[in-house]
Amino acid sequence: MKPHLDSLPPDMISLDDYARLSRQFIEPATWEWLQGGSGQLQALKANETAFSRHAIYNRVLVDMKHGTTRSHLAGLDLAHPIALAPVGYHRLVHDQGEVATARGALDTLMVVSTMASVAIEEIAAAAAGPLWFQLYMQPHRDDTLHLLRRAETAGCQAIVVTLDTPVQPASHAAHKAGFVLPPHIDAVHLRENGPPPPVALSAHGRALFQAMMAQAPTRTDLEWLRDATALPLIAKGISHPGDAAELLAMGYDGIVVSNHGGRALDSAPAPLTMLPAVRSELGPDAVILFDGGVRTGSDVFKAIALGANAVLIGRPQLHALAVAGSLGVAHMLKLLREELELVMALAGTPTIADITRSTLVETDYPGGSSC
Repeated sequence: MKPHLDSLPPDMISLDDYARLSRQFIEPATWEWLQGGSGQLQALKANETAFSRHAIYNRVLVDMKHGTTRSHLAGLDLAHPIALAPVGYHRLVHDQGEVATARGALDTLMVVSTMASVAIEEIAAAAAGPLWFQLYMQPHRDDTLHLLRRAETAGCQAIVVTLDTPVQPASHAAHKAGFVLPPHIDAVHLRENGPPPPVALSAHGRALFQAMMAQAPTRTDLEWLRDATALPLIAKGISHPGDAAELLAMGYDGIVVSNHGGRALDSAPAPLTMLPAVRSELGPDAVILFDGGVRTGSDVFKAIALGANAVLIGRPQLHALAVAGSLGVAHMLKLLREELELVMALAGTPTIADITRSTLVETDYPGGSSC
């Protein structure tokens, strides 16, 4: 990888600028892995276009002198409702990996991936803000419990269990580009895990269903996990309102409406499309995060208006990390927060609580304008 910038070029004024410039700092095959999605990219493209179906009313005559982006999320008091999603292998784009990202996550939450390339203990020692830990349930419960205890001991304040990728579809672009993890980069949290238990196929069995899916977490596993920790549990990768309601009934403390950044089911609906139905099903007090294609302050605003308490940012954190390390991550978050503040000011919404469904108007125009 190329050396990262020590200062930011004056034309870095949006997340699109970071995406554009980061390609110069990321290996081509890694770029395809980062930007790609599953199948024919239907879900990935849906995430990008869903926001254009909503426009924001410009409102006047509102006193904005005491406006603020401060947010409350599952016991956290945050400067804004923009957090870092769990993304694996940060060392693919920066030598310090997740440590550098954590240093740049000023005044907000970072969700550390099970597939991180730096140990949670090192990340926690460097973190500028609170941490949650994203958990993939492991084939052996002892391995899952070991991950859970490491996260607790490191000071993580919640566990985010991902449920939408019991099978990980391949990215065609990454496969064609020949992407493989370099030998010096791995998922450090999984080094001590034992091999998955063997599964005997029946005469007419298929490996996908009887081997891979045999390891997928079940209701019993999720109930066991609920009993295994006193930390808040957030279920990630939810799109169906019925699943969301069932998880909360099991004692889970919140959900993340997400389609894994377009990397799971290729025909999955855009999370933004499902947000209103999930919020309606769960009621006004449930903790709902949104993950899927946020690139501007307007996107943040729309996700909150449609039912999210906060949004998670995925790929842009690695774009920013690749360009300028911790400085880039901090600046990327600053840009989003400032864009959100501007939208709130023009929409007449002084606080996050003022951002409701009534602030939006439906539009069929790709540019997001109804006139």
